[in-house]
Amino acid sequence: MEIHLRGYEANDPRIKPAAGFGVDRSTDLPDEMDVLVVGTGPAAVVVAAQLSRFPSINARVIEQRTGRLEVGQADGIQARSVETFQAFGFATEVVDEAYRNVEMCFWKPDPADPSRIVRASRAPDDATGMSEFPHIYVNQSRILDYFLRDAARAPGRIVPDYGIEFLDCTIDPDAEYPVSAQVRYVAGEREGETRTIRAKYLVGGDGARSRVRTALGHRLHGEASMHAWGVMDILNNTDFPDIQVKCSIQSHDAGNILTIPREGGYLVRVYVDLGEVGESDGGAVKATPIGAIIAKANRIIHPYSLDVRAVTWWSVYEVAHRITDGFDDVPAEFAGIRTPHAFIMGDACHTHSAKAGQGMNVSIQDGFNLAWKLASVLERRAPESLLSTYASERKVVAQNLIDFDKEWSGLLARPVDSWDDPAGLERWYTSTLEFPAGFMTQYEPSLITLGIEHQDLAPGFPVGKRFKSTEVIRRADNRWHHLGHLHEADGRWRVYVFADASAPALSGTPTAEFAVWWANDPASPRVRFTPAGGDEDAILDTKVIYQQDYTQVEPGDVPDAFKPAKGPYGLIDINRIFAAGHGYDIFRDREISHDGAIVVVRPDQYVAAVLPLDARVTLTAFFEGHMLTPPPAPRIERETIPTIAQRTSL
Repeated sequence: MEIHLRGYEANDPRIKPAAGFGVDRSTDLPDEMDVLVVGTGPAAVVVAAQLSRFPSINARVIEQRTGRLEVGQADGIQARSVETFQAFGFATEVVDEAYRNVEMCFWKPDPADPSRIVRASRAPDDATGMSEFPHIYVNQSRILDYFLRDAARAPGRIVPDYGIEFLDCTIDPDAEYPVSAQVRYVAGEREGETRTIRAKYLVGGDGARSRVRTALGHRLHGEASMHAWGVMDILNNTDFPDIQVKCSIQSHDAGNILTIPREGGYLVRVYVDLGEVGESDGGAVKATPIGAIIAKANRIIHPYSLDVRAVTWWSVYEVAHRITDGFDDVPAEFAGIRTPHAFIMGDACHTHSAKAGQGMNVSIQDGFNLAWKLASVLERRAPESLLSTYASERKVVAQNLIDFDKEWSGLLARPVDSWDDPAGLERWYTSTLEFPAGFMTQYEPSLITLGIEHQDLAPGFPVGKRFKSTEVIRRADNRWHHLGHLHEADGRWRVYVFADASAPALSGTPTAEFAVWWANDPASPRVRFTPAGGDEDAILDTKVIYQQDYTQVEPGDVPDAFKPAKGPYGLIDINRIFAAGHGYDIFRDREISHDGAIVVVRPDQYVAAVLPLDARVTLTAFFEGHMLTPPPAPRIERETIPTIAQRTSL
């Protein structure tokens, strides 16, 4: 966390000064705005937290409920989501209060007595080191709280407008405010009043029954599996030894169970197999009483038992896998011709079973993907065409999710005697861990992602996949840091310059020559796209990583391109210089060429390009494809900033 850049800061650095639309933020919903976000689900709160960092953007969030969500259905948090929490600054807090999953136990019928279950095997949660962050469980409502707290602390001071429901909308792409949304107050002094709100962009994060999706003319398509499950969060006494471990339990003839321990040490979520549902059921299975679900669970878990003392939440559902036919308001025949003004995210786009723990996690990435793009366009740093990449990128991810969950939920429901391989479920689980962890997403080449022509320069950073962090030594303080943890959710692109094998030098090496061009040439993306008067790393945050041990790297020998001047005092930032040391070697760990490489990372932490150090034409063309040159600075005489001594004497 960078503080004191603009002078000594005595207050909580997590609470930023209000600015722009965050100053004296109106408690009443305005008639016109830049972005109207509908709902406060996982995707929507990510958009709120991201946009609140850009106080020049007038964004509002409406929610039909009269207050915060108190009990959420989702609880599984995959490592990719925790990486995202790190970018927003609250990963440690979430991990501290959550249940941390370290392994999954598989229980099956005892071969000697099939009426009893026995533990057959254990599978570690992350045996291959996919991420330094854990797989955790914590209630969805707490995750929403963290993102909404972040939004309220950011300069834009975005807080939800509760008690307002979205009704419908019309879109005129040629209007200054293309979206006309009808809303209604459902609580408070204005209950029953309807209004029309005009916005430049509409974002629907309003769940599986999304009215925004309906207004855009989209539908969810797919099918139900004709299999029902009861799910309950319980407080119980039991002699089952793995009640605080994630378990798959397969009985001989009573069905299957999936247990998910919850945060706090007492609460457990139990998914109970209720069996096949006939076509004539007509939804009757949803009326299954909680007592019947508990009894079924006890039959499955024999010879152990569950003495349920309290049920804090329960439901019955039929597994369904559905995906929407569109993620924005652009009709298929106008794709590539028109740019979108309305979007849907999360459950409004894709529904599936809860047992793979993907709903909230994929929704968070939907929101992260869209929000930085909206900010870039509204701040006039990127063309509107950037927004078209949201639908093209996230629809593929949603379909992959549906396909994965369909197979996983089907396997969990299979009778134990239908497996040719007795360990088949365990093998499938361990072989596919990368997908539920959130790391299989790989964006195809596009406006913001190049191809793999130079992937051999850095095989450990696959283009299109999330930037997999590892440790480096920061030369400023000679401490190890996870390089990816320094990537904040601030809308900036990261340009990692992995230096060639020559020692750090101000001239004569490929790295030094790149640095001179990067910092001084008018064609350089950093020079061209940095706003006049802005910090040198305002748009492109550049870091250099040397192959040598940190003891051989002196900041004075490092080119100025890697030491940006920042803030009103023009402070030189030496915190962008990294090296090897103390056993840490990112070149070794991520297989980076000793000839050096440039790794470009998008604001949502996905690798956009791997290039050689001399690929200036390609790098320039890449950024030209999705960035706008900022206007020249106005000719205003800047006030002279007093020195510390002068300010002290005042």
